[in-house]
Amino acid sequence: MTALDGVFRREWGPAVAALARWSGDLSVAEDAVQEACAQALRVWQAEGVPANPGAWLTTVARNRALDRLRRESARPGKELAAVYEQVNTSDTAPELHPVRDDELRMMFTCAHPALDRSSQLALTLRLISGLTVPEIARALLQSDSAIGQRITRAKNKIRKANIPLRVPPPELLGERTPHVLGCIYSVFTEGYWSTGGPSAIRDELCDEGVRLARELCALMPGNRDAHALAALVLLHDSRRRTRVDEGGALIPLDEQDRSQWDRGRIARGLEHLRSAEGALGSHLPQAVIAALHATAPSWQHTDWATICVAYDRLVAMTDSPVAAANRALAVGFRDGFAAGLAALDAVADDPRLARTNTVAPIRADLLRRAGRFDEAQRWYRVALDGSGSEPAAAFLRRRLAECATS
Repeated sequence: MTALDGVFRREWGPAVAALARWSGDLSVAEDAVQEACAQALRVWQAEGVPANPGAWLTTVARNRALDRLRRESARPGKELAAVYEQVNTSDTAPELHPVRDDELRMMFTCAHPALDRSSQLALTLRLISGLTVPEIARALLQSDSAIGQRITRAKNKIRKANIPLRVPPPELLGERTPHVLGCIYSVFTEGYWSTGGPSAIRDELCDEGVRLARELCALMPGNRDAHALAALVLLHDSRRRTRVDEGGALIPLDEQDRSQWDRGRIARGLEHLRSAEGALGSHLPQAVIAALHATAPSWQHTDWATICVAYDRLVAMTDSPVAAANRALAVGFRDGFAAGLAALDAVADDPRLARTNTVAPIRADLLRRAGRFDEAQRWYRVALDGSGSEPAAAFLRRRLAECATS
Protein backbone atom coordinates (compact mmCIF):
# COMPACT_ATOMS: atom_id res chain seq x y z
CA MET A 1 0.00 0.00 0.00
CA THR A 2 2.87 2.41 0.75
CA ALA A 3 4.22 2.08 -2.80
CA LEU A 4 0.77 2.61 -4.31
CA ASP A 5 0.21 5.62 -2.06
CA GLY A 6 3.29 7.22 -3.61
CA VAL A 7 1.95 6.54 -7.11
CA PHE A 8 -1.48 7.99 -6.25
CA ARG A 9 0.07 11.13 -4.77
CA ARG A 10 2.31 11.60 -7.79
CA GLU A 11 -0.48 11.14 -10.32
CA TRP A 12 -3.32 12.84 -8.42
CA GLY A 13 -2.60 16.43 -9.49
CA PRO A 14 -2.10 15.78 -13.21
CA ALA A 15 -5.23 13.60 -13.33
CA VAL A 16 -7.47 16.10 -11.51
CA ALA A 17 -6.15 19.00 -13.56
CA ALA A 18 -6.69 17.13 -16.85
CA LEU A 19 -10.21 16.04 -15.85
CA ALA A 20 -11.15 19.54 -14.66
CA ARG A 21 -10.04 21.03 -17.96
CA TRP A 22 -11.93 18.32 -19.84
CA SER A 23 -15.18 18.38 -17.82
CA GLY A 24 -15.26 22.00 -16.65
CA ASP A 25 -16.25 20.92 -13.11
CA LEU A 26 -13.89 20.69 -10.14
CA SER A 27 -16.09 18.37 -8.09
CA VAL A 28 -16.68 16.02 -11.00
CA ALA A 29 -12.92 15.89 -11.64
CA GLU A 30 -11.94 15.27 -8.01
CA ASP A 31 -14.64 12.65 -7.41
CA ALA A 32 -13.81 10.83 -10.64
CA VAL A 33 -10.11 10.63 -9.84
CA GLN A 34 -10.92 9.49 -6.30
CA GLU A 35 -13.05 6.67 -7.75
CA ALA A 36 -10.30 5.79 -10.22
CA CYS A 37 -7.77 5.52 -7.37
CA ALA A 38 -10.13 3.24 -5.46
CA GLN A 39 -10.49 1.02 -8.52
CA ALA A 40 -6.73 1.05 -9.08
CA LEU A 41 -6.18 -0.10 -5.51
CA ARG A 42 -8.22 -3.20 -6.23
CA VAL A 43 -6.89 -3.89 -9.71
CA TRP A 44 -3.21 -3.04 -9.28
CA GLN A 45 -2.75 -5.11 -6.16
CA ALA A 46 -3.89 -8.13 -8.16
CA GLU A 47 -2.41 -7.34 -11.58
CA GLY A 48 0.47 -4.97 -10.81
CA VAL A 49 0.96 -1.27 -11.53
CA PRO A 50 0.64 -0.50 -15.28
CA ALA A 51 3.52 0.97 -17.24
CA ASN A 52 1.78 4.36 -17.36
CA PRO A 53 -0.28 4.67 -14.16
CA GLY A 54 -1.16 8.29 -14.86
CA ALA A 55 -2.75 7.47 -18.19
CA TRP A 56 -4.61 4.53 -16.61
CA LEU A 57 -6.04 6.73 -13.84
CA THR A 58 -6.98 9.54 -16.21
CA THR A 59 -8.74 7.17 -18.62
CA VAL A 60 -10.72 5.45 -15.87
CA ALA A 61 -11.54 8.79 -14.23
CA ARG A 62 -12.72 10.22 -17.53
CA ASN A 63 -15.07 7.29 -18.02
CA ARG A 64 -16.41 7.69 -14.47
CA ALA A 65 -16.91 11.42 -15.04
CA LEU A 66 -18.75 10.80 -18.30
CA ASP A 67 -21.00 8.25 -16.56
CA ARG A 68 -21.81 10.84 -13.91
CA LEU A 69 -22.56 13.51 -16.48
CA ARG A 70 -24.91 11.10 -18.24
CA ARG A 71 -26.71 10.21 -14.99
CA GLU A 72 -27.09 13.77 -13.74
CA SER A 73 -28.02 15.45 -16.99
CA ALA A 74 -31.68 16.20 -17.59
CA ARG A 75 -31.14 17.61 -21.05
CA PRO A 76 -33.13 16.27 -24.01
CA GLY A 77 -31.31 13.59 -25.96
CA LYS A 78 -30.13 15.68 -28.89
CA GLU A 79 -28.88 18.52 -26.70
CA LEU A 80 -27.13 16.05 -24.38
CA ALA A 81 -25.48 14.40 -27.36
CA ALA A 82 -24.13 17.76 -28.41
CA VAL A 83 -22.67 18.29 -24.94
CA TYR A 84 -20.96 14.90 -25.08
CA GLU A 85 -19.58 15.66 -28.48
CA GLN A 86 -18.16 18.96 -27.28
CA VAL A 87 -16.59 17.35 -24.21
CA ASN A 88 -15.22 14.38 -26.10
CA THR A 89 -13.56 16.56 -28.74
CA SER A 90 -12.29 19.26 -26.40
CA ASP A 91 -8.85 17.64 -25.94
CA THR A 92 -8.15 17.69 -29.65
CA ALA A 93 -8.71 21.43 -30.09
CA PRO A 94 -5.50 23.41 -30.60
CA GLU A 95 -4.09 24.99 -27.42
CA LEU A 96 -3.06 28.56 -28.13
CA HIS A 97 -2.66 29.76 -24.56
CA PRO A 98 0.92 30.12 -23.25
CA VAL A 99 0.19 27.99 -20.15
CA ARG A 100 0.78 24.44 -21.39
CA ASP A 101 1.01 22.48 -18.15
CA ASP A 102 -2.38 21.30 -16.85
CA GLU A 103 -1.38 21.72 -13.21
CA LEU A 104 -0.13 25.25 -13.75
CA ARG A 105 -3.39 25.95 -15.56
CA MET A 106 -5.31 24.81 -12.52
CA MET A 107 -3.17 26.90 -10.17
CA PHE A 108 -3.82 30.03 -12.20
CA THR A 109 -7.51 29.13 -12.38
CA CYS A 110 -7.79 28.67 -8.60
CA ALA A 111 -6.18 32.10 -8.18
CA HIS A 112 -9.38 33.75 -9.43
CA PRO A 113 -9.82 37.11 -7.61
CA ALA A 114 -13.36 36.14 -6.57
CA LEU A 115 -11.81 33.70 -4.06
CA ASP A 116 -10.02 34.92 -0.95
CA ARG A 117 -6.31 34.14 -0.67
CA SER A 118 -6.57 31.37 1.94
CA SER A 119 -9.30 29.61 -0.02
CA GLN A 120 -7.25 29.84 -3.20
CA LEU A 121 -4.29 28.17 -1.53
CA ALA A 122 -6.29 25.49 0.29
CA LEU A 123 -8.24 24.57 -2.86
CA THR A 124 -5.12 24.39 -5.00
CA LEU A 125 -3.21 22.23 -2.53
CA ARG A 126 -6.13 19.83 -2.35
CA LEU A 127 -6.79 19.61 -6.08
CA ILE A 128 -3.28 19.77 -7.46
CA SER A 129 -1.16 18.13 -4.78
CA GLY A 130 -3.66 15.73 -3.35
CA LEU A 131 -2.74 16.87 0.15
CA THR A 132 -5.23 15.82 2.78
CA VAL A 133 -7.18 18.38 4.78
CA PRO A 134 -5.03 17.78 7.92
CA GLU A 135 -1.84 18.22 5.86
CA ILE A 136 -3.12 21.49 4.41
CA ALA A 137 -4.22 22.64 7.87
CA ARG A 138 -0.71 22.09 9.25
CA ALA A 139 0.85 23.91 6.30
CA LEU A 140 -1.47 26.92 6.68
CA LEU A 141 -1.52 26.92 10.51
CA GLN A 142 -5.30 26.49 10.64
CA SER A 143 -7.71 23.91 12.02
CA ASP A 144 -8.89 20.93 9.98
CA SER A 145 -12.48 22.13 10.11
CA ALA A 146 -11.57 25.62 8.91
CA ILE A 147 -9.66 24.22 5.92
CA GLY A 148 -12.46 21.80 5.04
CA GLN A 149 -14.97 24.65 5.08
CA ARG A 150 -12.74 26.86 2.95
CA ILE A 151 -12.35 24.19 0.29
CA THR A 152 -16.09 23.48 0.21
CA ARG A 153 -16.97 27.18 0.01
CA ALA A 154 -14.45 27.76 -2.77
CA LYS A 155 -15.88 24.92 -4.86
CA ASN A 156 -19.42 26.14 -4.28
CA LYS A 157 -18.49 29.69 -5.23
CA ILE A 158 -16.85 28.55 -8.45
CA ARG A 159 -19.95 26.51 -9.31
CA LYS A 160 -22.61 29.07 -8.32
CA ALA A 161 -20.81 32.05 -9.82
CA ASN A 162 -20.09 30.03 -12.95
CA ILE A 163 -16.41 30.93 -12.75
CA PRO A 164 -14.81 29.46 -15.88
CA LEU A 165 -12.08 26.86 -15.38
CA ARG A 166 -9.62 28.55 -17.64
CA VAL A 167 -6.45 30.56 -17.38
CA PRO A 168 -6.77 34.35 -17.59
CA PRO A 169 -5.41 36.13 -20.66
CA PRO A 170 -1.62 36.59 -20.70
CA GLU A 171 -1.79 40.22 -19.57
CA LEU A 172 -3.48 39.13 -16.32
CA LEU A 173 -1.10 36.31 -15.43
CA GLY A 174 1.09 38.60 -13.33
CA GLU A 175 -1.55 39.40 -10.73
CA ARG A 176 -2.14 35.71 -10.06
CA THR A 177 1.51 34.69 -10.00
CA PRO A 178 2.07 35.23 -6.23
CA HIS A 179 -0.63 32.64 -5.52
CA VAL A 180 0.98 30.14 -7.88
CA LEU A 181 4.40 30.74 -6.32
CA GLY A 182 3.00 30.09 -2.86
CA CYS A 183 1.26 26.90 -3.95
CA ILE A 184 4.35 25.48 -5.63
CA TYR A 185 6.47 26.16 -2.56
CA SER A 186 3.84 24.60 -0.30
CA VAL A 187 3.91 21.46 -2.45
CA PHE A 188 7.70 21.27 -2.25
CA THR A 189 7.77 22.02 1.48
CA GLU A 190 5.33 19.23 2.34
CA GLY A 191 7.63 16.88 0.45
CA TYR A 192 10.89 18.15 1.93
CA TRP A 193 9.66 18.53 5.52
CA SER A 194 6.80 16.05 5.68
CA THR A 195 4.49 17.08 8.51
CA GLY A 196 3.08 13.61 9.13
CA GLY A 197 3.39 9.94 8.32
CA PRO A 198 6.17 7.38 8.35
CA SER A 199 8.62 9.18 6.03
CA ALA A 200 10.59 12.35 6.61
CA ILE A 201 10.68 13.08 2.88
CA ARG A 202 8.05 12.56 0.19
CA ASP A 203 10.05 12.39 -3.00
CA GLU A 204 7.08 12.71 -5.34
CA LEU A 205 6.12 16.10 -3.86
CA CYS A 206 9.73 17.35 -3.94
CA ASP A 207 10.02 16.35 -7.59
CA GLU A 208 6.67 17.97 -8.39
CA GLY A 209 7.63 21.23 -6.68
CA VAL A 210 10.93 21.42 -8.57
CA ARG A 211 9.22 20.60 -11.88
CA LEU A 212 6.48 23.19 -11.45
CA ALA A 213 8.99 25.87 -10.45
CA ARG A 214 10.94 25.21 -13.64
CA GLU A 215 7.75 25.23 -15.72
CA LEU A 216 6.82 28.60 -14.26
CA CYS A 217 10.24 30.04 -15.12
CA ALA A 218 9.87 28.73 -18.66
CA LEU A 219 6.42 30.34 -18.89
CA MET A 220 7.54 33.66 -17.37
CA PRO A 221 11.32 33.92 -17.96
CA GLY A 222 11.41 37.57 -16.97
CA ASN A 223 9.65 37.09 -13.63
CA ARG A 224 12.27 37.51 -10.90
CA ASP A 225 10.09 36.05 -8.17
CA ALA A 226 9.65 32.86 -10.22
CA HIS A 227 13.43 32.58 -10.45
CA ALA A 228 13.73 33.17 -6.70
CA LEU A 229 11.36 30.28 -6.06
CA ALA A 230 13.24 28.02 -8.48
CA ALA A 231 16.50 28.91 -6.74
CA LEU A 232 15.01 28.16 -3.33
CA VAL A 233 13.63 24.72 -4.17
CA LEU A 234 16.69 23.64 -6.15
CA LEU A 235 19.12 24.69 -3.41
CA HIS A 236 17.11 22.89 -0.76
CA ASP A 237 16.62 19.87 -2.99
CA SER A 238 20.35 19.56 -3.58
CA ARG A 239 20.59 18.22 0.00
CA ARG A 240 17.62 15.85 -0.18
CA ARG A 241 19.50 12.55 -0.38
CA THR A 242 21.70 13.43 2.62
CA ARG A 243 18.83 14.40 4.93
CA VAL A 244 18.07 10.82 5.98
CA ASP A 245 20.22 7.74 6.51
CA GLU A 246 19.62 4.29 5.02
CA GLY A 247 17.09 3.54 7.75
CA GLY A 248 15.14 6.75 7.10
CA ALA A 249 16.41 8.56 10.21
CA LEU A 250 16.81 12.33 9.93
CA ILE A 251 20.32 13.76 9.63
CA PRO A 252 20.58 17.43 10.72
CA LEU A 253 22.32 19.93 8.46
CA ASP A 254 25.46 20.14 10.59
CA GLU A 255 25.97 16.35 10.33
CA GLN A 256 25.28 15.91 6.60
CA ASP A 257 27.95 14.74 4.16
CA ARG A 258 28.42 17.81 1.99
CA SER A 259 30.40 15.85 -0.58
CA GLN A 260 27.12 14.08 -1.44
CA TRP A 261 25.15 17.24 -2.12
CA ASP A 262 23.95 17.58 -5.72
CA ARG A 263 26.36 20.12 -7.18
CA GLY A 264 24.41 20.33 -10.42
CA ARG A 265 21.29 21.45 -8.59
CA ILE A 266 23.31 23.92 -6.54
CA ALA A 267 24.76 25.41 -9.74
CA ARG A 268 21.32 25.69 -11.35
CA GLY A 269 19.91 27.16 -8.15
CA LEU A 270 22.62 29.82 -8.09
CA GLU A 271 21.88 30.65 -11.75
CA HIS A 272 18.23 31.22 -10.88
CA LEU A 273 19.30 33.28 -7.85
CA ARG A 274 21.28 35.60 -10.11
CA SER A 275 18.25 35.95 -12.37
CA ALA A 276 16.14 36.75 -9.28
CA GLU A 277 18.19 39.79 -8.27
CA GLY A 278 15.77 42.59 -7.42
CA ALA A 279 12.81 40.27 -6.74
CA LEU A 280 10.35 41.75 -4.27
CA GLY A 281 8.81 38.58 -2.86
CA SER A 282 9.71 36.58 0.22
CA HIS A 283 11.29 33.71 -1.70
CA LEU A 284 14.41 35.78 -2.45
CA PRO A 285 15.71 36.12 1.14
CA GLN A 286 14.86 32.45 1.74
CA ALA A 287 16.84 31.52 -1.38
CA VAL A 288 19.77 33.62 -0.14
CA ILE A 289 19.75 31.67 3.14
CA ALA A 290 19.62 28.37 1.25
CA ALA A 291 22.50 29.49 -1.00
CA LEU A 292 24.67 30.43 1.97
CA HIS A 293 24.18 26.97 3.43
CA ALA A 294 24.70 25.25 0.07
CA THR A 295 27.98 27.06 -0.65
CA ALA A 296 29.52 27.01 2.84
CA PRO A 297 32.59 24.71 2.78
CA SER A 298 31.65 23.37 6.21
CA TRP A 299 29.17 23.94 9.03
CA GLN A 300 31.85 25.80 10.98
CA HIS A 301 32.39 28.22 8.08
CA THR A 302 28.71 29.11 7.62
CA ASP A 303 28.16 32.86 7.16
CA TRP A 304 25.71 33.35 10.01
CA ALA A 305 25.98 37.14 9.89
CA THR A 306 24.64 37.30 6.33
CA ILE A 307 22.04 34.63 7.12
CA CYS A 308 20.74 36.80 9.98
CA VAL A 309 20.52 39.79 7.63
CA ALA A 310 18.46 37.71 5.21
CA TYR A 311 16.21 36.58 8.07
CA ASP A 312 15.77 40.21 9.13
CA ARG A 313 14.57 41.06 5.66
CA LEU A 314 12.28 38.02 5.55
CA VAL A 315 10.67 38.86 8.90
CA ALA A 316 10.22 42.50 7.88
CA MET A 317 8.55 41.44 4.62
CA THR A 318 6.27 38.71 5.97
CA ASP A 319 5.78 39.32 9.70
CA SER A 320 6.01 35.53 9.95
CA PRO A 321 6.45 34.21 13.51
CA VAL A 322 7.87 30.97 12.07
CA ALA A 323 10.56 32.95 10.24
CA ALA A 324 11.26 34.92 13.42
CA ALA A 325 11.63 31.71 15.42
CA ASN A 326 14.05 30.27 12.88
CA ARG A 327 15.93 33.56 12.89
CA ALA A 328 16.50 33.06 16.63
CA LEU A 329 18.48 29.90 15.90
CA ALA A 330 20.66 31.79 13.42
CA VAL A 331 21.16 34.55 16.01
CA GLY A 332 22.32 31.85 18.44
CA PHE A 333 25.08 30.80 16.06
CA ARG A 334 26.06 34.40 15.32
CA ASP A 335 25.89 35.98 18.78
CA GLY A 336 25.86 33.06 21.21
CA PHE A 337 23.11 30.72 22.35
CA ALA A 338 21.95 32.99 25.17
CA ALA A 339 21.26 35.67 22.57
CA GLY A 340 19.41 33.12 20.46
CA LEU A 341 17.21 32.15 23.41
CA ALA A 342 16.43 35.82 24.05
CA ALA A 343 15.45 36.28 20.40
CA LEU A 344 13.22 33.22 20.66
CA ASP A 345 11.57 34.55 23.83
CA ALA A 346 10.59 37.65 21.88
CA VAL A 347 8.38 35.64 19.50
CA ALA A 348 7.51 32.48 21.44
CA ASP A 349 4.16 33.76 22.73
CA ASP A 350 2.83 34.74 19.29
CA PRO A 351 -0.59 33.03 19.09
CA ARG A 352 0.03 32.17 15.44
CA LEU A 353 2.62 29.64 16.59
CA ALA A 354 0.12 27.77 18.75
CA ARG A 355 -0.75 25.32 15.95
CA THR A 356 2.89 24.65 15.08
CA ASN A 357 5.65 22.65 16.67
CA THR A 358 8.18 25.38 15.97
CA VAL A 359 9.27 26.89 19.28
CA ALA A 360 9.89 23.78 21.41
CA PRO A 361 12.49 22.04 19.18
CA ILE A 362 14.35 25.32 18.53
CA ARG A 363 14.44 26.13 22.25
CA ALA A 364 15.56 22.59 23.06
CA ASP A 365 18.34 22.79 20.46
CA LEU A 366 19.60 26.14 21.73
CA LEU A 367 19.57 24.88 25.33
CA ARG A 368 21.41 21.70 24.34
CA ARG A 369 24.09 23.65 22.50
CA ALA A 370 24.40 25.98 25.50
CA GLY A 371 25.07 22.97 27.74
CA ARG A 372 21.82 23.35 29.70
CA PHE A 373 20.91 19.70 29.33
CA ASP A 374 18.24 19.37 32.04
CA GLU A 375 16.24 22.24 30.53
CA ALA A 376 16.82 20.90 27.05
CA GLN A 377 15.35 17.52 28.05
CA ARG A 378 12.15 19.20 29.22
CA TRP A 379 11.73 21.04 25.93
CA TYR A 380 12.56 17.98 23.84
CA ARG A 381 9.69 16.23 25.62
CA VAL A 382 7.40 19.15 24.75
CA ALA A 383 8.58 18.94 21.12
CA LEU A 384 7.91 15.20 21.10
CA ASP A 385 4.31 15.76 22.17
CA GLY A 386 3.75 17.96 19.12
CA SER A 387 5.70 15.94 16.58
CA GLY A 388 3.76 14.89 13.49
CA SER A 389 6.04 12.47 11.64
CA GLU A 390 7.71 9.38 13.04
CA PRO A 391 11.21 10.29 11.73
CA ALA A 392 10.96 13.70 13.43
CA ALA A 393 9.88 12.03 16.67
CA ALA A 394 12.74 9.53 16.43
CA PHE A 395 15.23 12.38 15.97
CA LEU A 396 13.87 14.19 19.02
CA ARG A 397 14.12 10.99 21.09
CA ARG A 398 17.74 10.67 20.00
CA ARG A 399 18.49 14.20 21.16
CA LEU A 400 16.66 13.57 24.42
CA ALA A 401 18.81 10.51 25.08
CA GLU A 402 21.98 12.47 24.31
CA CYS A 403 21.02 15.15 26.82
CA ALA A 404 20.23 12.53 29.46
CA THR A 405 23.74 11.12 29.23
CA SER A 406 25.57 14.45 29.00
